[in-house]
Amino acid sequence: MAKKIRKAELRRKTKETEVRVQLALDGTGQSRIRTPVNFMSHLLSSFARHSLINLEVFARGDVAIDEHHTIEDLGLALGEALTRALGDKKGINRFGFALAPMDEALAAVAIDLSGRPFLIYRVAIPKQRQWEFNVNLVEEFFRALVNKAGITLHVRLEYGSDYHHSLEAVFKAWGLAVRQAVSRDPRIRSAPSTKGQM
Repeated sequence: MAKKIRKAELRRKTKETEVRVQLALDGTGQSRIRTPVNFMSHLLSSFARHSLINLEVFARGDVAIDEHHTIEDLGLALGEALTRALGDKKGINRFGFALAPMDEALAAVAIDLSGRPFLIYRVAIPKQRQWEFNVNLVEEFFRALVNKAGITLHVRLEYGSDYHHSLEAVFKAWGLAVRQAVSRDPRIRSAPSTKGQM
């Protein structure tokens, strides 16, 4: 029996933003990302590459006011697409953990595709705008994603002085952890929970 193709496509449109997402969990890490926040596009491309998820994202929003709405809605859309693609979660590993270095920075991410949203975000980098990017918005992205996807996510920057390296290490570790969590194991024949469902 052929395995179900795990992919999703969705569009989220509000008065403030428009986001379109296509993803395939069993991909090769190909991505096509177009958002008005260039550094966020870079981070999402890094996530796709290391998660091996094929990811297409198009976003536009009221960034002349602030990037907050656009980045938050990217998290909401990506979280919903991930949930749709996972379906009943039968046969997946469920848990994932990764450490990723990026020059002087080291990030750790642990994930549980539990159906229960919870975020721990311990990333201590300067809380200010750098290189025209508000680093505070990364936490808002992950909070939106976690709440929409119903996942438990722990993100910790072990150390790092450059914000670019620090956040790229975070997204690489997140990608590696997601790759492990969504992977199928032929020994797991149902949802990976003692309850029998998730």
